[in-house]
Amino acid sequence: MAYLDNIKMFVRVYELGSMSAAARDQRCSPAVASSRIADLERYLGTRLFNRTTRVLQANENGRLFYTGACRILDTIAQAEATIADAVKNPRGTLFIGAGLGIGRRIIAPALPEFKKLYPNIDIRLRLSDRAIDVMVEGLDMVFHLGLPEDSNLKIQVMANCNRVLCAAPSYVAARGNPVDGAALLSDNHACLALRFPGSKEFQWSLTTPDGPRRYSVSGPFESDDGDVLTAWALEGHGIILKPVFEVASHLASGSLVEIAKATKPNAIQLACLTPHRKMKDSKIKLFTDFIRPRIKAALTP
Repeated sequence: MAYLDNIKMFVRVYELGSMSAAARDQRCSPAVASSRIADLERYLGTRLFNRTTRVLQANENGRLFYTGACRILDTIAQAEATIADAVKNPRGTLFIGAGLGIGRRIIAPALPEFKKLYPNIDIRLRLSDRAIDVMVEGLDMVFHLGLPEDSNLKIQVMANCNRVLCAAPSYVAARGNPVDGAALLSDNHACLALRFPGSKEFQWSLTTPDGPRRYSVSGPFESDDGDVLTAWALEGHGIILKPVFEVASHLASGSLVEIAKATKPNAIQLACLTPHRKMKDSKIKLFTDFIRPRIKAALTP
C-alpha cells in the first residue's frame, strides 16, 4: 500500500503543481507528501520533478510516469468497482462538485439518504459558483448548470432548468418594471451579476421574437456567490437572473416578482460532468441514478 500511496501522491502533486496543495488534498502534512515523492523517486531511480524555491514542475520522466500512474490508479479503481458490484457492497469515496444553488438545495440534503442506502460510500462535497475544474480538484463528478462550450468530460444531461428575471417589489416601485431585455439597458436598470474570472453571466441570454439574444448588463453590485445576489435583490438593490428552483419560495411569497416577461430567460440544462476514465466506477452510476429523479422533481415548475 505504501507504493500505491506514493503513486497517488505523485499524481496529485503533478495535477496541482504544489506539494502543499497535494498534501491538503490527501489529508497529510507537506512533510509526508515530500517524503512520499522522495521514496518514489528513490524506487524509480530518477527525479520526477524539477524543483526551485518557487516552482515545482514535472520533468520529462515525470510526465511519462504520470501517464502510466493514471493507468495504474484507473485499473485499481475499476478492479475495486468490479468486486464491489460482485458482492453488492459498494465502497470507497465519492468526490462531488456543484454550484452553490443546486449543491445547497438539492445535492447536500440528499446525501444523508444516499449514505443510509450505501453506508460504505463516503462523500466529499465541494461547492462553488465559480467554474470547477474537475481534473484539478480531483473530483469524480460535477453538477453544472449549462453545457460547457468545450469539454473533454463525459456529459450526462440530468434535467432542463427554467430561469427567471426577478426583483423585489420595492425595487419595481422605485425604478419601474422593465417590459423586456431592451428596457433593462435603455432604462439603465441595476442588474446584479454573478461574475468571476472567466464568467459569462453578465451577458444575459433572453428569448426575443427574433430568437435568443444576449444582453450585456451591468449594475452596482456583482458577486461570485449566487445566494449573495439573491439577498441583495430581496433588499431592493437590483434585478437578478436566477434558476426558478432557487427563488421559487420568494416568488410564491411575493418578496420577489417576475419582471421583463416579454423576453424570458432561456432555459438551460443541468448536466453531470465526469472524467471519461471514471465512467466505469459503480459508485458514480449509483449516485447519478439516485440523484437524477430528485433533480428532476426540484426543477419541475
